[in-house]
Amino acid sequence: MADFKPIASLHELVEAALDHDGPMPKVAIARSAEGFVLRAGLDAHARGVAEPILIGDMDETRRIADERGLDISPFRQIHVTDDAGAVFEAVRLFREGEAQLIMKGLVSTATLLKAVLNKETGVPHPSRILSHVSVFESPVDKRLMLMTDPGVNIAPTLQRKVDILKNALDVARTLGLREPRCAILAATEKINYPAMPATLDGDILTKMARQGEFGDARVLGPLSLDLAVSREVAATKRFDSPVAGNADILVTPDIEAGNVLYKALSTLCGCTMAAVVVGSRVPVVVPSRGDSDASKFHSIALASVLARRNA
Repeated sequence: MADFKPIASLHELVEAALDHDGPMPKVAIARSAEGFVLRAGLDAHARGVAEPILIGDMDETRRIADERGLDISPFRQIHVTDDAGAVFEAVRLFREGEAQLIMKGLVSTATLLKAVLNKETGVPHPSRILSHVSVFESPVDKRLMLMTDPGVNIAPTLQRKVDILKNALDVARTLGLREPRCAILAATEKINYPAMPATLDGDILTKMARQGEFGDARVLGPLSLDLAVSREVAATKRFDSPVAGNADILVTPDIEAGNVLYKALSTLCGCTMAAVVVGSRVPVVVPSRGDSDASKFHSIALASVLARRNA
């Protein structure tokens, strides 16, 4: 992987998204008749990050745009009335080089990702699963951090956790993080199997890292959240590790823990969460209605940076 210029904040992420020659990357939105997503797409265009291609029921899309005072007339519009047709068209645009990003509109995440993974008409990675990666500024010390997987893999096996971690490491390295420090989260740093299977997974992933499975990454688990992010807690518990208190990547044990952590960061801590689904050849933006406008915009910016740096 190329040695990319490090990105240390969400502001620098946006600056990196703006740092391109030629036209803005295009983001195919399937389906576009959704007010929050329409606003995000137009905001991304206004700020120079990406140009939306609107796919879906154009009569309904125009109605929703008019209700919100949004002018969609400058943008390419593709009339498709059903979910399957809309996601097929979005993937086709990427395959044919007419779009560089894909974004979920008024369609389920499962339907969109199924189209991405289709072996005949999709864009799967030859050896990876899909996983959700979020980038945010730590509420503790403002460092840029990543977390995974709050949105795709429900109860990942050890092998899936290997792929989830590798996907997150790809994102971290594309953002310029060198020797990423990865915390495999659990409720405790002590192995407690079979009562807490995540603790054993963390131990195994740590041993795999020592054998070179994850390259230059420093991986430690199982690790409680406070030990992963707080240098003070690590010092108090006399936990000596380059990862403890300094984790760049948080790997949660399952989707429930991941989703709770994601929403705690966004709602209780007020963090802007830039999030994409990775693991295929196209970064996919899958915003939640509960995400802030800032999170939706920064998610498009993240996808844009990943697409361009990995082109």
